[in-house]
Amino acid sequence: MIQFNAVIKKYAQQGEKTGWTYIEINTKLAHQLKPNCRKSFRVKGKIDDTAINAVALIPVGDGNFILALNATIRKKLYKRKNDTVLVELEEDKTGYVLNEFLVECLEDDPTALNFFNTLTKGHQNYFSKWIDSAKTTETQSKRIAMALNAFTNGWDYGTMIRNNTKNK
Repeated sequence: MIQFNAVIKKYAQQGEKTGWTYIEINTKLAHQLKPNCRKSFRVKGKIDDTAINAVALIPVGDGNFILALNATIRKKLYKRKNDTVLVELEEDKTGYVLNEFLVECLEDDPTALNFFNTLTKGHQNYFSKWIDSAKTTETQSKRIAMALNAFTNGWDYGTMIRNNTKNK
């Protein structure tokens, strides 16, 4: 585990990263986490008193990385650009676990499961995280039903959302 102080920064104009809030992890610290790694990898730990897990460190060149601070993390921190945070990180080797209710429903629907298994791990995780982000059980159930319908029809996430919007 590494521990360091970091200043919260925000990209102004930086292509796809425009507007991102982040902290920097320099080469030396990144190599303590995962030696000689130059591609994205997941970490867990704490930023101040806020626990994080399965958060990606993203390479930005010269061996340096950033850790993007999404809105959920920023709200928990009560900190903004130019504030300093105490960061404790270690490599997260656990990997992402799919939503258990989605998995149960897929086991009962072979057609949906077959299509789901053709998706890349990243796309599978995207659907699952979308379901996990639901604030209520009702919304989570609705999202699982939408996902199963999409898988049965061979749709990707975007097609599913567009189809659902048309039917409202």
